[in-house]
Amino acid sequence: MTHGPAIVTGGAGTLGRAIGAALAGDGWRVVLVDRTDPGDAAAAVGAEAVALDLTDADAPARLLDRTGAPGALINCAGIGRILGWEAVTPALWSEVMAVNLTAPMFLTQAAAARMRSGAVVNIASVSGVRAGFGRLCYGTSKAALIHLTRQFAVELAPRDITVNAVLPGPVEGPLAHGTHPPAQVADYLSQIPQRRYARAEEVAAAVAFLCGPGARHVTGQALAVDGGYLAAGVGATEGWTEGGDTHA
Repeated sequence: MTHGPAIVTGGAGTLGRAIGAALAGDGWRVVLVDRTDPGDAAAAVGAEAVALDLTDADAPARLLDRTGAPGALINCAGIGRILGWEAVTPALWSEVMAVNLTAPMFLTQAAAARMRSGAVVNIASVSGVRAGFGRLCYGTSKAALIHLTRQFAVELAPRDITVNAVLPGPVEGPLAHGTHPPAQVADYLSQIPQRRYARAEEVAAAVAFLCGPGARHVTGQALAVDGGYLAAGVGATEGWTEGGDTHA
């Protein structure tokens, strides 16, 4: 590719690594960034590794001075805890917002100032659209990230920079296995029409499309990769087609 690199934050995680692999497969020079050293993930996908805490105020400038202006920026870093509303503290709220919202805001701002064109993809979540118990911090941060996506899409359109969000549902991997107890897995699967979690590679394919030449007129969109989770309501489970009338 003749443009700048694809920078992927959260690059040490399952999803960040998969996104890096997909973009490398499309010919991008890939830079994986994480506050946990992403060296192993980078080596696995043929990418460069940068260990950096993007919540530091000077981190965007330090990163971009090293990589140059990106052709694509994927804000994939995120944190969250499943916690009741009464247990949320100011410190936890601030930490989640710093990683999930503030860091993407200021990295996008800094990157856009250097980009001549390109793509930004924010990894949001179905939790930013559909509320659920225990997701007060996480869901709110992702809802704000979706709106940040739309705002930047408008602001950066004159620069030929597209800005979109990908909204994964639950994704197979260590994070889901470590945080979703069996009862929660069963609950999710009952509400996902495809009856399975996404594979990281499926989310990565959506990101790669949004960074590619076929998506240059796609901007301000929130693309769910969720097996139909957001589309489903009452009747998401089987057995609703037998008998009875439907009333408003």
